[in-house]
Amino acid sequence: MSLRSILELDARLSSQLRVAEKPGFLRNLSAFLAHSGDSWFWFAALIIFWFFSNALWKQWEVVEFFGILGLAGVVLAIKFLVRRKRPEGEWGGIYRNTDPHSFPSGHAARSFLIAVVGTALAPPWLAAALWVWAPLVALARVSMGVHYLSDVVAGALLGVIVGVIGLQIYQPMVDWFTSLTNFPLW
Repeated sequence: MSLRSILELDARLSSQLRVAEKPGFLRNLSAFLAHSGDSWFWFAALIIFWFFSNALWKQWEVVEFFGILGLAGVVLAIKFLVRRKRPEGEWGGIYRNTDPHSFPSGHAARSFLIAVVGTALAPPWLAAALWVWAPLVALARVSMGVHYLSDVVAGALLGVIVGVIGLQIYQPMVDWFTSLTNFPLW
């Protein structure tokens, strides 16, 4: 099977999942889920919650915040190397205008990173909810026509990999930061 035939299959399957042009509940739910993985939303929520949290939650919030930030750099670098155009469509103008590249999906990567970190640092109920939410965000990005299936699969894998690596290195980084600044993060 050639790369061209794989990409054609990817486009065909992605198109079959698309609901962006079909008014109704499924489209509205997909739009909500597609936006729920927006980085600005997560950055704002994590910063606001940090001010009202205890030490356990602050640890989760700080690791999520910097994990999302680091992941964004990795995703952007890959997007500019690959330069795959997004599927044609009207929905998601802000994404299409600010980021015309679709591979890998930053929303899928971000949602899976959030779930991985949540599994290690958040209460079990939240980790379970995040593992339900993450694939829904990824599928919503395809159903709203701003990504292909391969974009979200690659994004999900990337988010898991970066999340697992991040969990291995965050504590030494926190220790280094606090020794340098004498400012505890939590």
